Amino acid sequence: MLYHLLYPLYKYFFPFNVFRYITVRTAFSAITSLFIVFVLTPFFIKKMKEMSIKQQIREELETHRKKGETPTMGGILIIFAIFISTLLWANLTNPYIWVALFTLLSFGFIGFLDDRRKILMKDARGVKKRYKIIMEIFLSLIIGLLFYLLSHYGLFNLHLSVPFFKKFTPFLGIFYVFWASLILVGSSNAANLTDGLDGLATGATLIAGSTFTALAYTSGHAIWASYLNIPKVPLAGELTIFMGALVGACLAFLWYNSYPAQIFMGDTGSLSLGASIGVVGIMIKQELLLFFAGGLFVLEALSVLLQVVYFRLSKGKRIFLMSPLHHHFEKLGWQEPQIVVRFWIIALIFAFFTLTTLKLR
Repeated sequence: MLYHLLYPLYKYFFPFNVFRYITVRTAFSAITSLFIVFVLTPFFIKKMKEMSIKQQIREELETHRKKGETPTMGGILIIFAIFISTLLWANLTNPYIWVALFTLLSFGFIGFLDDRRKILMKDARGVKKRYKIIMEIFLSLIIGLLFYLLSHYGLFNLHLSVPFFKKFTPFLGIFYVFWASLILVGSSNAANLTDGLDGLATGATLIAGSTFTALAYTSGHAIWASYLNIPKVPLAGELTIFMGALVGACLAFLWYNSYPAQIFMGDTGSLSLGASIGVVGIMIKQELLLFFAGGLFVLEALSVLLQVVYFRLSKGKRIFLMSPLHHHFEKLGWQEPQIVVRFWIIALIFAFFTLTTLKLR
């Protein structure tokens, strides 16, 4: 909104011309979301405590009992900050912005329903997994259909960009709907599974989000896209503002979510943030890089998948002491801050590797 109000004023006062630059608006977007979360979180924590909205702990996590008094659903504040910042600084005529915001809000709503059930039923399991997956698939298919619709107006291409192979771009056609659904369900749940230790998911999302902020900018910039041999997506540049808001919100939230956490984001935050990064990856035609940039999320999700499959095939045996992966190291005796920082380092390594792939094509 501020973009639409301020930029036209450059005709009367030239310095307002600065608001046409994506980099400037991304900085303002990040600062705005950071300010909103940083200022409002103390009041939010107080309100959640008054309403007895507290984290529900899995029975097998004995060392986490003390976390049962910590407020949750901080994702509401993160979503609010991203939404407001994007509305203020993005070009709202860009359809990609609305797809990103719809994804943020819709997956946040699924997370909200899950958190709400956990609190009301005082049960860490929340909404039954099959019902949650059904809702996620349904929303993901809607978003996939939006991409298919945009392709008919020349606003989106249904080709798949493959890292390292710039000339190999298979056309998926209608199957892109299902591919997009798979990416969104996978990215949202991978982020959700990572949210188990103080600051872990927030820091990992901050790292992956920063990576995709850079990717969104380069994808929307003709010169950078040409130099790096990546798909040029004219509308993708505005997503930098959305990702800047996401990074700013996560950075501020980490202040309160770091060990010992004063508040948790809950499924409201983790599902919405994971899906948001996923949908941006799709729109900038770098969805396969999600597996690298979000490598930590992939490892966490794989640990759960392997544990479940092996448990069933071996009739009760386990690969890990506990899944997701971070709980395995807890059972080995690692301290929580030690696990979190080391996992952040792993996330950074994946992020650096992702950026190196841009020229290796």
